[in-house]
Amino acid sequence: MRCVAQTFSIPASVGKPAPRDRPLIEPRRAAALSRLLKIFANDTRLRLLHALERSGEVCVTDLADAVEMAPQAVSNQLQRLAGRGIVSARRDGTRLYYRIADPCVAGILDLGFCLLEEAGEPLRRRRTSAAGGR
Repeated sequence: MRCVAQTFSIPASVGKPAPRDRPLIEPRRAAALSRLLKIFANDTRLRLLHALERSGEVCVTDLADAVEMAPQAVSNQLQRLAGRGIVSARRDGTRLYYRIADPCVAGILDLGFCLLEEAGEPLRRRRTSAAGGR
């Protein structure tokens, strides 16, 4: 698997020990990890996180446009992510700007993309029109 060497650096890059260097996970902590991973087990939230990772700080309206969703739906998902400390928000007048707050998110996305590609599911490329442009 080509991903293995890269994934071991993810925890170290944010000051955490690698999984192989930790004691075996206890049942209570495994349940907590399962609950956390369920937050990521949602295609909408993954798309929002990827858009934030690509763009940095983005207002809800622009993020909604990027993922082609209603601003209220985007706001609801971002509030759920903010409740877990995964993203954070800042208000500027009437606009609310979100950014990724947890440094581990980029690694989770990277590992997820790697696992998809290893499973033979390449990332879809941007669609282009027949005229050769977007």
